[in-house]
Order: sequence, then C-alpha cells, then structure tokens
Amino acid sequence: MTQPTLIRRGRGGMSALPEPLRTALTLAATGVPVLPLRAGKAPFGNCPQCANNACGGRPNMKSAGACICPAPCHAWAAATTDPDVLTSPAWMTAWRRAVCVAYHPGAAGLTVVDLDDAAAVAWARTALPATRAVETTRGEHWIYQGVMSSHNAVRPGVDIKSAMSYARYLSPGTGTLTPLPDTVRGLAVKKPSPARPAPHGYTVPAPAGEAECPHRTPAYLERGIAMAEQRVVEARSAVHATVYRAFLAVLSTHGRCGCLTDAHVARLFAAAQAKGETLRHCTDAWANARTRLGL
Repeated sequence: MTQPTLIRRGRGGMSALPEPLRTALTLAATGVPVLPLRAGKAPFGNCPQCANNACGGRPNMKSAGACICPAPCHAWAAATTDPDVLTSPAWMTAWRRAVCVAYHPGAAGLTVVDLDDAAAVAWARTALPATRAVETTRGEHWIYQGVMSSHNAVRPGVDIKSAMSYARYLSPGTGTLTPLPDTVRGLAVKKPSPARPAPHGYTVPAPAGEAECPHRTPAYLERGIAMAEQRVVEARSAVHATVYRAFLAVLSTHGRCGCLTDAHVARLFAAAQAKGETLRHCTDAWANARTRLGL
C-alpha cells in the first residue's frame, strides 16, 4: 500500500498529523475501516449537502467505506481503509477536531461485545469463551472473529457491535482472538433489546387441510423482509412515511402468525436508521403500524 500524498509531501511525515489520524492510518493499513469521533465519542454529523437525508441516503448498508460524500458524515458507513480518503482535505478538517478513532467491526470481520461495567465483565468471564479483551473506561471490549447483527442492551450492561455499527478503538488489547461463539449470537435472540420492541407472537387456526401457518416458509418470510429493507434503502424522499409503510406491509403479512423474530425487526430498524431515522422514530413507526392493524 502506498503512502497517501499528504504524508509523502507534508513536513514531518506522520509526526505532523493529528494523533487520532496517525492511529487511524495504522489501523487502516491492517485492513480495519476507521472513522473519526468528535467530543462525546460521537461520529461527525451530516454535512449540509447530506443533512435531513437530502443526499437520498448515500451509505450502502452492506459495506464499509461506501459513503460517497467527501466528508466523514455517515457514521459507520463512512469508515474506510483508503489512506487517500483519510487524509483528504474534508477528512483532515474532521481529524483536527477529532478526540479519538472508531472502527467498523463488521467490515473488519469482527464482533465486539461491549461490557459496560464491572458486573458485565464478571458475567462474561463465567458465560463467554475467552478472547481478546480491551480495557475501556468502565469495563471491557471482548472481540471475536466473525460478524453478526448489532444489538444494544442484550442484557444489563452488554451491547453487541458488529455489522452497521462502530466501536471506539482504545488499544490492541490482550489475549488471543477466537471465533465468534453461538453463545454471543444467542444473546440477540434470547435477550432482545428493551429499547427495540420485539413483536408479540400470534397464532391463528391453521386453514383446513394445512398443518401449519403457510407464512412460516423461510423463503417467503425472507423475501418479505428483504423487500421491506429494499423499499426503505431506496427511498429518496418522505423517508418517515416510507419506513412506516414498510413496517405496515411486513406486519400485515406476518404480524399475526408468529413468524417474526427480534432478528427480523432488528434488520428493519437497521435499514431505517441507515437512512437517518432515529431509534425513537423506528419505535414509533413500529408501534403505529401495530396499532393500525390491531395487533
């Protein structure tokens, strides 16, 4: 990998760059997509061209570094390993204000179990396989090799950060990186986030001659969820209304037969949030759709 032009020509080389950028370039060289964080450990807000979804939602939910805005203004979707992007004028403006570096675990093939306090760490030491650990201000990050969907509050003091999420980079950590275990994947299924409403299971009498609900066909359900995600991602205007209609369509077909799981809801919420919707907007849209259908 060649050094970016700014580093090759700038006075002092790497030492002349802001410290967060030096860390970011080192991580990027190992294949880890990075982005700057401002005060409060938050990503930089959208630039004027992208504010209020004016850009039509530039991030591509399925890959890192897919933000085509010249500034790092789409959170995890702006994460990149390209040194020329990281040292471009728009990004340099952000790096001069940055307080730390974040990375997109999912795009790096990783999952971070964020243990937010001593109690959560104590639980992990008895419940999860040992892996690389990084000390944080109040707890630890346990890093596994493998990717899954991201979930908040899977249990007290525990978040999962992987696809469509970012984690703060603090240090290389200690211990050997181990494969993502089913124990961690199971947390998202067994302990849904209280911040995200999990759909209630409903059963209906099976039609005569049929042994089970026809909507339980995996391909049928998967196609419905994928279509709803696509409808949200492709929205160019009226995003709030589009999200509501997508939720309504899914619930009208699958809301009464017990097919939906928290994992399906997480996918729909993630698609909406990638378009700039807040968690509250998602929660309200889901609740309104349920009310409309009498669920």
